[in-house]
Amino acid sequence: MQGREAAAIGVRVHGGENSVKNILAIYGSPRRRGNTSVLLEQAVKGARDGGAEVEEICLRDLSITPCLEIYACRKTGRCAMRDDFDLLRDKLISCDALMLSSPIFFYTVSAHTKIFMDRCQEFWSKKYLIDKARFGLREPIRKALFVSVGATRGGKLFDGVLLTMKYFLDTLDMELWKSILFRGLDEPSDVLEHPPWLEEAYGSGKELAGVLSQS
Repeated sequence: MQGREAAAIGVRVHGGENSVKNILAIYGSPRRRGNTSVLLEQAVKGARDGGAEVEEICLRDLSITPCLEIYACRKTGRCAMRDDFDLLRDKLISCDALMLSSPIFFYTVSAHTKIFMDRCQEFWSKKYLIDKARFGLREPIRKALFVSVGATRGGKLFDGVLLTMKYFLDTLDMELWKSILFRGLDEPSDVLEHPPWLEEAYGSGKELAGVLSQS
């Protein structure tokens, strides 16, 4: 690998201009059919209609241990624990883009999502301790779409989670390309009463596929 394509976490060099782009879609809701899951499903459909390949992962179906700060990753760039995070690791490295959804819990992501994020500490260790890349000097090379909803309507409802996403994605050499954020959704079927929001999610997924096809 050469140049920016050889990112610190081992991002693959992709094919030519006509290669099909791969998106990893991760569902972070504790509800299988919650509002964020419905919205992400629409984004996935849009991306597929836009020509991208999308692989879907539901975090509630996986068994991932929270980070225990063993710090083996500081020496090897790999977590010492072996569990279902291993199923995600290579997918995170090789995907062209990420879609992630989570409802808001106390102004941040769900427990399922936060455990997954914390286990990505191995990527941070490899990037900044082992490869010794410096913060702010590498342009993001991949894009991410974030989908989130909250039950309340507070003006700062998403402030915390957007900061979390920014620094989490930096670890993966990604940028937050777009966020789909809706207030006032609580019951599992609430989003179905807002067809324009479903259309926005679909359109965002399709737009992301289009952006990827041009890269």
